[in-house]
Amino acid sequence: MTAATVRELVLERADDDSPGLVAGARSWSWQEHTGEAARRARWLSAQDLAPSGHVGVLLDNVPEFSFLLAGAALAGVPLVGLNPTRGDVSRDVVRTDCRLVLTDGAHATRLAGPDLPPVVDVGSDAYHEALAALSAEPPRSDVSPDDRFVLVLTSGTTGDPKAVTCSHGKIARQGSTVVQMAGLDRDDVVYCAMPMFHSNGIIAGWTPALASGATLALRDRFSATGFLDDVRRFGATYANYVGTPLSYVLAQPPRDDDADNPLQVVFGNEAAPADVERFASRFGCRVIEAYGSTEGGISLVRTDGTPPGAMGVPIGEVEVVDPGTRERCPPARFDDAGRLVNPEEAIGEMVNTTGRGSFEGYWADRDAERERLRDGWFWSGDLAFRDADGFFYFAGRSGAWLRVGGENLPAAPIERVLIRHDTVIEAAVYGVPDTAAGDRVMAALSVVDPRTFDADGFVRWLSEQDDLGIRWVPTYLRIARELPRTGTNKLDRATLEREAWLGEGVLVREGDRFRSMGDADVDRLHAALRDNGRGHLVPGVRH
Repeated sequence: MTAATVRELVLERADDDSPGLVAGARSWSWQEHTGEAARRARWLSAQDLAPSGHVGVLLDNVPEFSFLLAGAALAGVPLVGLNPTRGDVSRDVVRTDCRLVLTDGAHATRLAGPDLPPVVDVGSDAYHEALAALSAEPPRSDVSPDDRFVLVLTSGTTGDPKAVTCSHGKIARQGSTVVQMAGLDRDDVVYCAMPMFHSNGIIAGWTPALASGATLALRDRFSATGFLDDVRRFGATYANYVGTPLSYVLAQPPRDDDADNPLQVVFGNEAAPADVERFASRFGCRVIEAYGSTEGGISLVRTDGTPPGAMGVPIGEVEVVDPGTRERCPPARFDDAGRLVNPEEAIGEMVNTTGRGSFEGYWADRDAERERLRDGWFWSGDLAFRDADGFFYFAGRSGAWLRVGGENLPAAPIERVLIRHDTVIEAAVYGVPDTAAGDRVMAALSVVDPRTFDADGFVRWLSEQDDLGIRWVPTYLRIARELPRTGTNKLDRATLEREAWLGEGVLVREGDRFRSMGDADVDRLHAALRDNGRGHLVPGVRH
């Protein structure tokens, strides 16, 4: 029987002397972990947290974070995962009504402002002396499945982050579902390098380890170069991811013994479809890719027979809907080369037509919540199209349309073509202003080595891709080793769109070749935009 709350999951480990947590050279049994959690529960319960009760946690993936998650669950005190990479983390503290913030010396300097609550350094002697004086017996507490466990901040890729409410019941249920799907038990080792301030780290990493009794192996931050070494050192049989970690691990130089490792299952979302297959083959494991958002209103899973490039099929009543008419979009049609020929009618927003699903609302943001739940449906904000067999394909965020030559183009199908190139790790496609009207296609490419990128060879390769429409071919390329990311490891498209063709590593296409874009090119382009009454679209100009 699945535990109804995260508190119950923690209590199930109270007498478990099997390995529970390992980080660096230190380790704790689950029984010891529960004792550490109990001390923190008692400490948290003694703090003045009225009226919201929220406690902010500003930490990397360190043991203290795990102790605090479990301790908060025992005490019934909701935590707020704060993103250490955000520039305005203090604003997030105020926005989520934190009454206390727990951090360490590495991040304490990030917190400043007149409206901030007390800040406690969890690395200080005073903090640990206070904990040592408390009992390791779990305190009594009335915690129901509907009680808040954590507030998870969204990535903020399309605006200010929103605080998603996640209850005890939701996290316990979803974590237990991952256990069943991945077949985890106490003999497994769960490797978690995804940040635990985000939903993936909690739902696909921390909670499955707790629910199954598997060992939780923590890495403070993800490292592509250290991934395989960590897997072998910890004996990891399972790992979670979100975004592009698979791509960056695959970009490491291959070795003959790559498949000689204990990894059995890798689970996550937003990986490139081709990378799912390549990763599984190279490292000898099973990769389970599913669609899901922090809000949790829609879920899709890959089934046997899922076509290349597809996300899979939805769980429950999910439709692709025209946001203007609220009508179901017709199925996608493809030509002989596999090109989508009816994007304007086939692409719509993914909507849960039965209601909110597992979405439990945003903290103190009723307007955003109403926008998500328009007309009694959950609107995901993600674009998709569906083929005749019911398989869904991702087409980008709701704003990820390019208007090229009077035609609407989706970004995601273009990206799926570009990442097939053997030197491209990741591709981001977005629109930049055309001097006359509409957009030009720009692609930012993360490549193995920008210094040796063969632009002429890339142009020839593009011409050989039968499923790349004429209007899909990029006018501009930004070549970089890594693309900008949010703290939750998602691509920071807003930064790329804002920079457009400014900065280093930008190429412009002239006929059948790409060449470097210089200052004179930028000046001419900006002058042409102004001459055509589009000066407000010059990068860096306030709109």
